Amino acid sequence: MKSSQNNSAPTQRIGVLSDTHGLLRPEAINALKGVDQIIHAGDLDTPDILKALAKIAPVTAVKGNMDRGGWARKLQKTEVMEVGNHLLYVLHEIHAMDLDPEAAEFRIVIFGHSHMHSMARRNGVLYLNPGGAGYRRFNYPISLAILSVYEDRIEPRIIELDV
Repeated sequence: MKSSQNNSAPTQRIGVLSDTHGLLRPEAINALKGVDQIIHAGDLDTPDILKALAKIAPVTAVKGNMDRGGWARKLQKTEVMEVGNHLLYVLHEIHAMDLDPEAAEFRIVIFGHSHMHSMARRNGVLYLNPGGAGYRRFNYPISLAILSVYEDRIEPRIIELDV
């Protein structure tokens, strides 16, 4: 018999996307409906993406290498988020990370830049790239992620959009 803890509903759902490059697809908007919060891991390319996402849920976004101009100066290169009992670290390029996520007690490192989704767990830290949600790069799928947050865990799910 499963414990009731495993059957409990998530305390919140977080939409995670990256690399929209000025294109917020209707399929992405539909996939994000009902989330409590949105994380954008950079390369928005335009403030219009932030405005559109904010109509769905509160947004935390970091600056990507393509985010330029006055509006982008308001974005930080990294963000630390506390989600329930969990610490998340958000940046655009994973190679720019200048800390040890395990020592800093981060549960998840969220990043973008490559346009290809990935999930890997190393030393108790989940490294999550939701992939590119905007224009297609190479033959990579268009994707984003949803985090279901529980008291004791976060369950990530990559969603490949049918575009």
